[in-house]
Amino acid sequence: MTMDGRRARGDATRRTAARHAAKIATTHGLDSITVGSLASATGLSKSGILTVFGSREAIQVAAVAEARRIYRETVIAPVWDREPGVPRLSALLDAWVAYLRAYVFPGGCFIAATTVEYGHREGPVADAVRRLKREWLDLLEAELATAGATDPAGDAFRIDAYLNAANGRRELFGDDAALDRALAMARDVVTAASGVHQ
Repeated sequence: MTMDGRRARGDATRRTAARHAAKIATTHGLDSITVGSLASATGLSKSGILTVFGSREAIQVAAVAEARRIYRETVIAPVWDREPGVPRLSALLDAWVAYLRAYVFPGGCFIAATTVEYGHREGPVADAVRRLKREWLDLLEAELATAGATDPAGDAFRIDAYLNAANGRRELFGDDAALDRALAMARDVVTAASGVHQ
């Protein structure tokens, strides 16, 4: 019973710390995460955090994993029952914009925030960031291929570029209209790629 209680407390500490670390990463970067700042933000003890994670690097990796879980839960899972191809792509784009509008993370898109920070680095944290970005691109490419795109990688590149540009403008200038502009441009890519004319 005591062991179960410790495990439950450890799991709760891990979830709370990882969630806050992911939020901090979008406003100050993964590099800004320290045991002390995380303890202050969560009310958890430094020793409790270190007991669960063991190192600052493990906290950073856990932050990426938590962001991935949130991303899948808020953007991907709600649309997964849509027909593959154009219907699912359209729903994914809508869900992505809704995810930003809902301020799921205080600094916008987690993937956008961490991709630049870890672009030229090596190690477990950089690997986790790369995997997360690659999963998103692979998803776009797969759905575009299903939709009939002749250049899924190129079309995914364009969609990702529009969405990242909108995220950047929104965070820097508070330009919410950029999301609508990017959504319309991304939809045009999907329409052209699938050969569907509206």
